[in-house]
Amino acid sequence: MVDAHRYLAYATIAGCLFAGVFGLIAYRRGVLLSGAAIHLLALPQTLLIAQAAFGLLLLSGNYRASDELHYVYGGVALAVVLSPWFYAPADPRRRLLWFAVSALVAAALGVRGTMTGA
Repeated sequence: MVDAHRYLAYATIAGCLFAGVFGLIAYRRGVLLSGAAIHLLALPQTLLIAQAAFGLLLLSGNYRASDELHYVYGGVALAVVLSPWFYAPADPRRRLLWFAVSALVAAALGVRGTMTGA
């Protein structure tokens, strides 16, 4: 189960980076997204929720991270990707920027979280 959490962390970081870069490119080009592109921007949220669920399963089995900051980075990353749903402006283009930047910040927090997890 610990290995699944670790590999999902790598997939989460990659998904956040991909979605964030995709969102920034779309923002710079002035493209309004629809369909699969919108789902791609929601991918980091799904991956982080799955990662948190695995983490909670590990905690219930008495597996603990070596550093307490691991939990902080995970919780903040999850909060960051969920924040655009509450605070992003109504303008679709600026909202896209919020989702893209939050995905990139979550990727950075994920990288830092993997450093504290072992």
